[in-house]
Amino acid sequence: MFATEISKSIAIADTVKKTAENNSDPSWIMHHVLDGNSINFEPFGTLYLPHLQLFGIDISITKHVFFIWVVALLLILISISAARKYKNTLVPKGIANFLEIIIVFVRDEIVKPAIGKGFESYLPYMLTLFFFILLSNLFGLVPYAATITGNIAVTASLAIISFIVTQYSGMKTYGVLKYFKNLVPSGMPVLIIPVMALIELIGLFTKPFALCVRLFANMVAGHIVIFSLLGLIFIMHTYVVAPVSVGFALFIELLELLVALIQAYVFTMLTALFIGMAKHMEH
Repeated sequence: MFATEISKSIAIADTVKKTAENNSDPSWIMHHVLDGNSINFEPFGTLYLPHLQLFGIDISITKHVFFIWVVALLLILISISAARKYKNTLVPKGIANFLEIIIVFVRDEIVKPAIGKGFESYLPYMLTLFFFILLSNLFGLVPYAATITGNIAVTASLAIISFIVTQYSGMKTYGVLKYFKNLVPSGMPVLIIPVMALIELIGLFTKPFALCVRLFANMVAGHIVIFSLLGLIFIMHTYVVAPVSVGFALFIELLELLVALIQAYVFTMLTALFIGMAKHMEH
């Protein structure tokens, strides 16, 4: 009995050691979630992406970068196709009709109420943001594709752009000095002003941080849950749990369709809300 326990301990230690030595090879779940330098099309093969160096800086094309280009190209083609349909008739049909419904919804239910007067100049950016996030989220549900919004670098980039647009809007409306002065409500006691100024200044950065983390966490969590449910079949080494695992995985997959739409809506709505708060600080 004692010898058996020692053997188990040695085996566990060897496993931990090999795992630590091979930390560049993530688990099979994280392999599907994290970025990489190849795209697996099992059982048809693997597409290896090129490694590029520029002045000693690694600018290699990764899996997520590749699918960013794919989503952007697809979005451009869909937009051009819809725009061409209006050349022959003012009554949209097909994809143009579908896009018009979404555009009107984003305009009338998100951008206009949140930003108010002058919302027209922000509408192109808000529509681009909404459609890019929505298409990226949905693309992650396609076999062999990747969820680029499950990469925190992508969501952080989107949040930083929204942060820049928000601050520019406020400074353009009030001027730089008055914009920062208006962060602290007038009529505050002198002793409280430094505290309120610090809180408001921190709040400027916590807003885009929340945008970044919310989108990233929601998109990663759904995929991890799906792979975890499917992984129960292999962990338990039995097909008995397959109907339950596959059934729940399909349910989560359908739920991900709703989450993809909700997250695009929430990110766009909060961005419009932050812009509106910066432009109309008196309210």
